[in-house]
Amino acid sequence: MKKALYVIVIMILIIAFCVSAFLVARYVLEGKKQADRYEDLANIKNQAQTSVPTQATKPSTATEPSKPGFEVISDPTVEGGILLDYAELHDMNPDLAGWIKIEGTKVDYPVMQTSTNNKDYYLKRDFDKQDSVRGCIYAREECDLDKPSDNITIYGHNMADGSMFHSLMSYTEKSAWDYNSLIFFDTLKERHIYKIFSVFKTSANAGKGFSYHQFVDAQNETEFNDFVTNCKNLSFYDTGITPKYGDKIICLSTCEYTLNNGRLVVAAVRIS
Repeated sequence: MKKALYVIVIMILIIAFCVSAFLVARYVLEGKKQADRYEDLANIKNQAQTSVPTQATKPSTATEPSKPGFEVISDPTVEGGILLDYAELHDMNPDLAGWIKIEGTKVDYPVMQTSTNNKDYYLKRDFDKQDSVRGCIYAREECDLDKPSDNITIYGHNMADGSMFHSLMSYTEKSAWDYNSLIFFDTLKERHIYKIFSVFKTSANAGKGFSYHQFVDAQNETEFNDFVTNCKNLSFYDTGITPKYGDKIICLSTCEYTLNNGRLVVAAVRIS
């Protein structure tokens, strides 16, 4: 009887180990596959930005172009005003809304956006719309990236392997802000630089925390200033930066695990 029970326990442990090993292996392999895919997408973007000539509108003072009458310009666009670097990626997936990058971190990803009829579509889908625990970086559906809205909330998972928005966790320490406080966020039509003015954590439970994501467009100056004040009051440290009414803000949001249903938010104001 005891021997039979011992065998059953051993079998259960073996099965549990095998299942755990399988899940870990799948997680690692999916991470490698998705990292390779994002590298491919970045290469497509970078090659388009640096190598495609556009017909010149005036004589070039630079080195003689490879083709007569052509020169490389800084921000060529295609029909619809889309920046050339994003044209091919947009053809691959029309949900592409931009690109976000933070130097010195792993944050270097396309930003997706869907309509309000498909909320959180990319929470667990990759760029190719396949199921993925890592999902995509994506903008809140109610936000207008072209106008733009006063505040654009951008979501990303906090992955244990350091991918997606995990790097944002380093900004709970001011030393990370001192090292680099800039965020590069392109829409399909414009390039912009943002400077971090607040880093805070809050609960996403209804009625328990700061609903930063619900602030999209200020109805007046008071509402805008109240939002900024809340961000700064919750901040881990004082950056000395206070956005003014009329400035444009982005809030990068990821999961935070010291709070119940916590969120870490990196808020930045457009400076260029």
